[in-house]
Amino acid sequence: MEWTFELSEISLIAQKIIDFAKENQIWRFEGQMGAGKTTLIKEICRQLGVAESVTSPTFSIVNEYQSHSQTIYHFDFYRINKMSEVLDFGCEQYFDSGNYCFLEWATQIEILVPIPHLRIDIQVVSPEKRTIKLTNHE
Repeated sequence: MEWTFELSEISLIAQKIIDFAKENQIWRFEGQMGAGKTTLIKEICRQLGVAESVTSPTFSIVNEYQSHSQTIYHFDFYRINKMSEVLDFGCEQYFDSGNYCFLEWATQIEILVPIPHLRIDIQVVSPEKRTIKLTNHE
């Protein structure tokens, strides 16, 4: 599935992703720096019922949010230097929790990314336009 959209349409795209994902709880967001991964995650969280502020967990590695019905874990692996850093904080327990896990910069932990997962590729088309491609990895 693929869409090109204006940034002003991010609410519509977030809803399409939620609908497409169905029961998949692990979502992997890929795209260059500044492509809008965190912005899209903020909107998805809002639509899932998160009332608190959603921010990038660049320094904390994982942020936890509460929706109406469950916990959402938001990871940013950009600053990971060694796989042991991820294993030490128990990322696999988060992945196995049955809760949503939104992963940014998952290429840093490629061998730990669970299957199945939903891959969301974001490509910058212009300053105000993006293309989103969704792929289920099973």
